[in-house]
Amino acid sequence: MASLDTAEPQAAIRDDAGTLAVALTGSWSADRAPRIEELVTEISERLTQSGARVDLSEVTRLDTLGAYVLNRLKSRQKRNGIEVELVSRRPEHGILLAEVQLHDEDPPKSRRHFGIVDVLVDIGEGVVRFGRDMVGGAMFLGEVVVGSASVVLGPRKFRGPSLVNQIELIAFNGAPIIMLISFLVGCIVAQQGIFQLQQFGASAFVVNLTGILILRELAVLLTSIMIAGRSGSAFTAEIGSMKMREEIDALRVMGLDPIEVLVVPRILALIISLPILTFISAMAGLVGAGLVSWLYGGIGVDTFLARLQSVITWKHFAVGLIKAPFMAFVIGLIASIEGLAVKGSAESLGRQVTASVVKAIFMVIVVDGLFAMFFASIEF
Repeated sequence: MASLDTAEPQAAIRDDAGTLAVALTGSWSADRAPRIEELVTEISERLTQSGARVDLSEVTRLDTLGAYVLNRLKSRQKRNGIEVELVSRRPEHGILLAEVQLHDEDPPKSRRHFGIVDVLVDIGEGVVRFGRDMVGGAMFLGEVVVGSASVVLGPRKFRGPSLVNQIELIAFNGAPIIMLISFLVGCIVAQQGIFQLQQFGASAFVVNLTGILILRELAVLLTSIMIAGRSGSAFTAEIGSMKMREEIDALRVMGLDPIEVLVVPRILALIISLPILTFISAMAGLVGAGLVSWLYGGIGVDTFLARLQSVITWKHFAVGLIKAPFMAFVIGLIASIEGLAVKGSAESLGRQVTASVVKAIFMVIVVDGLFAMFFASIEF
């Protein structure tokens, strides 16, 4: 004799004052799938506009497949204007039915709009997202300020080894690629400058062009963009992975503030490292410009250095270094925000890393533009 858990599924159907009353019994599980489909089809055929009340109280076993089939019956009949109510005195049935929601419904057909309406909708959504990002960024900035103040007031909370490790990863390990890129960009700018200035017999002015451009703009921009793509994405991935593995929640349970432990050392390391890398980038760019000026423009090294010394003042050198800490702070802030926004999936991690790099590069250029207007207004 079969046990109750393996009993064949049954459905007792009767008319209750115009409403179809269905009492289910037996095992509504995956091993009884063909019989379950037959019963559901029979119930569907006998349904009327008055709807039905399906009672699962006597079902001895209900698994995901059974709950899925019953949810599908309810959803499909609802689209036809027929209400199907699933009830049970057993709470576990209600929990399973609530968890196994129907996901195979046909997506509602979207209304056709004119192109201008779609464009306006996208713009509106973008503005709303931008506003939310700004508000979230301001709130997170406050948390970072509070965390930094806590570290300053309680030096024992400061994690020196973490800071040194991050500086090594950012500055020491990042210096070779930044030197190479800056050298190549310096070569390209000098070559193009010489090519254009030769038409006016002013090749010597390539020293002015490359010197001012590299020191004021290119060095800090190239370095910031490289750091945003290299270290910013790494910060987001590291913090995001910890968020996925619930390590950040574990820190809070241990009484540690994730801002103090994870965010403050990384942002401080960026603020220290970026000016150093900007200086290295500027020197590499000038070396590349000088090399091309000698080989391509016939400007000797002594002439290049002498003219560079007469044209470049400490102001040009200071402008790039002044920008660097602010850009570093923006990169670290965005990378940390996106890392803490990671959910529990690899897809979410990839999405936030991408958003971190894009937003950081965008904000770096915005900050550079704001500084350019500021220095122009004070004639610095």
